[in-house]
Amino acid sequence: MLPKKCYTALAIFLLTGLPFTFGQTVHNIWAPPYKHGIAAVAEDRIITFEDLRKEMAPLIGNLRDDSGSPAEFEQKMQELYLDVLQSLIDRVLIVKDFYSEEERQIPRSYVDNEYDRIIIEDFGNDRRKFLASLQEEGKSVREFRNELLENIVVSVMRGQMRKSQSEISPEKIQNFYSQNKIHFFQEEKVHLRLIMLKPFADEGPDLLRQSAEKVTAELKAGKSFAVVAKKYSQDSRRNRGGDWGWINRADLRDELSEVAFSLRAGEFSKPVELGEQIFILYVEDAQVEGIQPLFEVRDRIENILAGRLARQAQSRWLERLRKNAYVKYY
Repeated sequence: MLPKKCYTALAIFLLTGLPFTFGQTVHNIWAPPYKHGIAAVAEDRIITFEDLRKEMAPLIGNLRDDSGSPAEFEQKMQELYLDVLQSLIDRVLIVKDFYSEEERQIPRSYVDNEYDRIIIEDFGNDRRKFLASLQEEGKSVREFRNELLENIVVSVMRGQMRKSQSEISPEKIQNFYSQNKIHFFQEEKVHLRLIMLKPFADEGPDLLRQSAEKVTAELKAGKSFAVVAKKYSQDSRRNRGGDWGWINRADLRDELSEVAFSLRAGEFSKPVELGEQIFILYVEDAQVEGIQPLFEVRDRIENILAGRLARQAQSRWLERLRKNAYVKYY
């Protein structure tokens, strides 16, 4: 991680808005927008350097943390600048494409609902705080609602580019599975619940064993392990019925994993003494080690292939929009 003083002059400007002097490396990229206030023009929309600053500023801290040297940070800043600028340009082109067909409209209720949601969730339903925030940004309510509308338009248009999973043939699914079986390897796991007992004050081991026998008797009588765990267990998952979720062998101490992985689904163990504590384990479900069969991973494969098709479709769509658009960089 770089020390905080390793921010570039551009990063300082993006975070604070203070003037800066560019080094030779970044001069050609950022000097014009800083000088003129315009980064690009897409169709009839001006994209300002301030627009870029607002988008980039929240990301700079992580960028610095992930950089091993000032030179690497500088390179990542350049890449981020270009990515954000392209994203802002694409947004303009997508909105224009949406309105190229007159019948396309976003119901006003969609914007109203999103507007109300933001006030409730982000400002505690306090409209005064919301309006004060807009004023601080130098933005009117009308401008804010227009931004919401454009966000919805972009989301709708990107969603329409997604390909239906029904277009993915069984042959493609089978081929993907055959070529990527190693990615569907699963370790041996158990879905584990446990009851942990420990002595109170000066309670001796014999009293603790009696408590364990009482717990075991209730389980043998058919009571739910989860109910019994809530009643007796003294571990951190007591309120969850002793549920520790799916566990690998390496997640447990050897003494406990040996017991847990010897149980079948639906079985509980005899009391296991470890130091001053006693454990009773219950395996709710188990999965064996090996390659998962196709029927278990078919949905995952469909999602992977559908995602690939969607990205390809969106890429072709954006390339078409960019090719036919007026864009000027400064």
